[in-house]
Amino acid sequence: MNKIFKKSGRKIAKKISLFSKKVNEDGREHIKENLIGHISHIKNVRLYIVEWLLMVSVVILLSIAQAYWYLSTFAVETYTSGGTYTEATLGKINSFNPLFTSTSSEETLSRLLFATLSATDYSGHTGLGLAESIHANDTGDVWTVKLRKNLKWSDGEPITNKDILYTIKTIQSPRIKTNFASKLVGVTATENEQGEIVFTLTSPNAFFESSLDLPILPSHILGDVAPELLLENKFSSRPVTSGAFTVNATQNICNEGEKIVYLTANPKYYKNKPLLDSFSIHAFLNLTDIKNAVKNGTVTATADLPSKFATEISSSNVNEYQSSVNYGVFAFFNTESSLLKDKALRQAIRLGLNLNNLRTGLSGELPLDYPILESQIESITFPSIPKTDVTTAKAEIEKLKAANSALTTEKIKIITIKGDNYLEEFANRIASQLESLGLGATVSVYDSNQDFRLNILRPRAYDLLIYEIGLGPDPDVIAYYHSLEASENGHNLSNYKNSVVNDLLLSARSNMDAGLRAAKYQKFLERWVDDVPAIGLYQTTLPYFVNRNVRAFSQENRLVTSTDRFVDIENWATKKTVKNRTP
Repeated sequence: MNKIFKKSGRKIAKKISLFSKKVNEDGREHIKENLIGHISHIKNVRLYIVEWLLMVSVVILLSIAQAYWYLSTFAVETYTSGGTYTEATLGKINSFNPLFTSTSSEETLSRLLFATLSATDYSGHTGLGLAESIHANDTGDVWTVKLRKNLKWSDGEPITNKDILYTIKTIQSPRIKTNFASKLVGVTATENEQGEIVFTLTSPNAFFESSLDLPILPSHILGDVAPELLLENKFSSRPVTSGAFTVNATQNICNEGEKIVYLTANPKYYKNKPLLDSFSIHAFLNLTDIKNAVKNGTVTATADLPSKFATEISSSNVNEYQSSVNYGVFAFFNTESSLLKDKALRQAIRLGLNLNNLRTGLSGELPLDYPILESQIESITFPSIPKTDVTTAKAEIEKLKAANSALTTEKIKIITIKGDNYLEEFANRIASQLESLGLGATVSVYDSNQDFRLNILRPRAYDLLIYEIGLGPDPDVIAYYHSLEASENGHNLSNYKNSVVNDLLLSARSNMDAGLRAAKYQKFLERWVDDVPAIGLYQTTLPYFVNRNVRAFSQENRLVTSTDRFVDIENWATKKTVKNRTP
């Protein structure tokens, strides 16, 4: 029995072994198949993931590219509020009172701190300032001014007709000396029932609107101050203002007069608060320091540096604007001088001066031959000026020296001012040419300040003055060539007195018809050329060196005065931002 069981057990074990083997082989094959399948599946999944990631990456990159394109197409860089602008100016700052400006620094501050009744626009024409309207009657001898509504001083007090009347009265006072007095000779100002200021003139004036570019003073601050004490009043150092800015602080750099004035935006400015938070004026005493400040980037800009410094300032961060301004540099003959009162001598000097040589080296400035700019008047033929003839001039001068021994024993006293090197150069060149013509000459150069005006200009303490004057927006030159202006308070720097010229200038001013005015100016120019009260040298242009990353005025604009660059000061800016445009 045992043998039978053993034999059967072996058979069963063998069968189990064979079955197990088969199962193992099938299992391995199954596992192999499944494992390979899983691996293949995993590879497919990974490939899918990679493809998906690549597709997403492409989409993202395309989105970024589209966004960049969108931004570059519809986003613009623009200026925003905030920031500080600093100008370098020339000359001392002795007072903030706009009635007593005598240096470029003071004139710049006056324009930034005080608004005017009328104001020149960027077209070179007289427009409106604090005035809402300015109207003349048919004959031009009554002008009516209406103030804008809701005008405010920087201290919040209203600007009213009372301020206008006070300012006019102060300017006309004989107890002070101000350059604005000549604009208001023979003018009476009153207030009518409609609340307007009425200016009544003793004679018609077609250009009176431009005479109203007067800085207005606050009567509520200065109304009780005697005119002769205005300069001493604290207002001169801490003024209440009506312009785009107010005075924040003043810093003295050295004992010689260099100074920085820190201004802040005036939120009550009638044209809106400026974008700039602040504006600083750095008043230098010489051109070299201004040049270095611009070159080093310690100031934003300057309007007081001649173009000839452009090569020394050459920088990728600085642009030079060249804008025409209605200024002229003249050689003014003192026609009451013992040496130059003879018209024949003045004619001989003009004949002997080589103007082309005198004007050598000018950069941007334009030759100027007449007291009126061609841009100021139309339909007029300017008279010819005799061409240089040294031989004839010398012969005539020798004849005159024989008749007037003073021309042999005395030297012609030539006066000019520091600052613009052109003036000094022209003075020296003219002196040299006069000596070559047989006339002695000396040159004296003074600081342009109140002392110069008091001691040199007003007493006409010179024989020949090389000086720059403002020609204004209109051809009206009564201030420079009418006999009544040949006084210490007038601007007739030649002491020129000619009754015919007086009549021509007055007639031109009083005529409201532009064509008839032009005919009068034509005859005046002929007389001026013949009498030679002055010789035109050059018309000034405004070289404005400015950091290229800021927004200031455009050089395409026409300026009457250098401070007209501030016409739209409320829009000047130094800070930039990016804004999106609507596609």
